[in-house]
Amino acid sequence: MKFRKNTSIEPDINLIPFIDVLLVVLIFLMLTTTWSKFNEMNVSLPSASAQANTEPSTAWVVSVSSQGNYAVNGVKLEGRSLIDLTNALSELRQLDASLLIKADGSASHQSVVNVLEAARMNGVSKIAFATQKPSQTAKP
Repeated sequence: MKFRKNTSIEPDINLIPFIDVLLVVLIFLMLTTTWSKFNEMNVSLPSASAQANTEPSTAWVVSVSSQGNYAVNGVKLEGRSLIDLTNALSELRQLDASLLIKADGSASHQSVVNVLEAARMNGVSKIAFATQKPSQTAKP
């Protein structure tokens, strides 16, 4: 008589149905979750009504046009790079003067940041931005 040996068969775990169930749960969660979008940020800018400074001070004026061109004290710079601005403002550190930035309303942020970076590289700490009073519009 020939008897079979008692061999234990190791159970096979099939992962494919488990992965299918997980994907179905993931899709269900993605479809039922509410996603919040922030289309815009509510920023309330400060307003100021300060008197003009009456004490005379040496201030350099850097003008930024809407095309990104720079002018230092009315003299137009040939280049638009940060190095050109840094070289133009190099004497400002020795004079201990302040820097006034007059940027066009449609000038790029990068152009204004370049002026701030050139001032930082020259050790200028007195920086101001020129603004204008808002125009009074008639409300209906």
